[in-house]
Amino acid sequence: MKNLNFKSHQIAPMAAIFTVWLTYMVHTNQWDLFIQNWFMSVTMMFASFIAGATAEGGGAVAFPIMTLIFQIEPEVARNFSLAIQSIGMTSATYLILTRKIPIQKNYLLLCSWGGVGGVILGSYYIAPLISPPYAKMFFVSLWLSFGIALFYLNMNRSRSVVEKLPPLSSGERKLFIFLGFLGGIVVSIVGSGIDILTFSVVTIRYRLSEKVATPTSVCLMAGNSIVGFVWHLFFLHDFGIQEFHYWLVGIPVVILGAPLGAYFISNRSRNFITNVLYFILLAQFIGALLVIQPTGGLAWFTLSILIGGLIVFLSLAVLAKKNSIIE
Repeated sequence: MKNLNFKSHQIAPMAAIFTVWLTYMVHTNQWDLFIQNWFMSVTMMFASFIAGATAEGGGAVAFPIMTLIFQIEPEVARNFSLAIQSIGMTSATYLILTRKIPIQKNYLLLCSWGGVGGVILGSYYIAPLISPPYAKMFFVSLWLSFGIALFYLNMNRSRSVVEKLPPLSSGERKLFIFLGFLGGIVVSIVGSGIDILTFSVVTIRYRLSEKVATPTSVCLMAGNSIVGFVWHLFFLHDFGIQEFHYWLVGIPVVILGAPLGAYFISNRSRNFITNVLYFILLAQFIGALLVIQPTGGLAWFTLSILIGGLIVFLSLAVLAKKNSIIE
């Protein structure tokens, strides 16, 4: 990786987090947690890098692996995802801001406001009602439909993209707040989602370059993760010892993995970013099918979400194309 020259102020927060973590581990002598939970450290090596490098949060990778492969309860996986993202993606966000990697502050702030309300209300009234298998299949089906739509659009090599959003009307501002609210609800269920949901709209509806939308989505997911983590820890009081142990073995991995992912992707082309995203979305869906093996109502639910998502995302693309012609 060339030009990997971090300044002292860019690594200081990561060093501070690592120092606090190391002090706690030495004081409590809980090194055996790495033997018991080694699989989480390995999982987060990949998840944190992907979190910094794509529009998918680390929880988007960790959640299906934890629930599908290791049969961990969705509530535990969600709480862990929020906790670990509050460290890893915040570290990546700090690197994005200090290295002045381009982001879109307008939609970031608007979606953040909506996301706060969504993750709080969703934690109380939506998440407790969702059956784990349905939550898992909803997650992978919706994002696969977005990936298919984006792949279809990018087959057109003349597809134009913009580096920044146009001035937003009052109605569009409300739309972004609402999108953030919906994304926050998804986060309350599976621990991530506001990033890829808003990413899908700005890249398809507004033709924002994936190279700009990706770091913006990382910052958005970082803020929403902190809110969700704090809420579960101090208000809902359901952050248990299991996810706390997973968190301890994941912290030293993500404080390095997520910032490296953010730096790595900042030097890559837009096509490279989208290709990585396609692979992740497809792998998640195939993995869910193999493990859950949906039948009956769940199979029809999965198909309906996939088709419904395609209709929504392709409709956004048609609307964007009409607007570009008018302009």
